[in-house]
Amino acid sequence: MDQRFYDMVEANPVIAAIKDMDGLEKCCRLQDIKVIFILYGDICNIPEIVRQVRESGKLAIVHVDLIAGLSPKEIAVDFIQKHTKADGIISTKPTMIRRAKELGMYTVMRFFILDSMAFENIEKQLGIVKPDFIEILPGVMPKIIRKVCKKVRIQVIAGGLITDKEDIMAALGAGAISVSSTNQKVWMM
Repeated sequence: MDQRFYDMVEANPVIAAIKDMDGLEKCCRLQDIKVIFILYGDICNIPEIVRQVRESGKLAIVHVDLIAGLSPKEIAVDFIQKHTKADGIISTKPTMIRRAKELGMYTVMRFFILDSMAFENIEKQLGIVKPDFIEILPGVMPKIIRKVCKKVRIQVIAGGLITDKEDIMAALGAGAISVSSTNQKVWMM
């Protein structure tokens, strides 16, 4: 994997996560936003969504699990790569991450930290597949972010429930490389 993703989040550690057309239009106009997580769409409109993101000079990372009409099988990653030219994917599924890596795409494996079993599952899943980044949700748990960062050798993105500058600073201070948020106010902090 090249340095482009790392360089872009280093330039601005806030990743815009979009869930509708309003978010798409807004984040494409913001010069400071460099990376966009696409959390919506279907097989009919995802090529156009990705095209708009890429034409605005930003990295397009598609949450493949959330695209309506795609199966939870590796062929969905092939579809995203071939028909959208997205830069990468997000998924909770190791098989999807593995296929995207084979295709040379950026990979973000998403983990929901709900309890100690979920926390322990991170290391087990990372033994199966090595994504470029992991995203942990909710991202407002600095103590847990710190533990994850110490436990794994993969860059951590904090996402979910990030609402203000204090949340951003706490996540980054705990070791996250960046934060992702659908909150449009956060994109401009």
